[in-house]
Amino acid sequence: MANSPQAKKRARQNELRFSINKARRSRIRTFIRKVEEAITSGNKDVAADALKTAQPELMRGVTKGVVHKNTAARKMSRLAARVKAIA
Repeated sequence: MANSPQAKKRARQNELRFSINKARRSRIRTFIRKVEEAITSGNKDVAADALKTAQPELMRGVTKGVVHKNTAARKMSRLAARVKAIA
């Protein structure tokens, strides 16, 4: 348990950041899931729109420090390739 005042404050800040980051990660996963569902449905237009809305959300996660830049780039690249492959 934190004893010094600054350690107590740090613990409070960590709790707040954890909840914010958790919500952000969840939001990103939701957007990615929507793209994947559109891909499995086979509708290219819907999948492309879902990808277009998911990309800024992923990059926002990068700027906020929730997701690493290369991880986001890899996810976007793979999703884009899957959307492009829809006949």
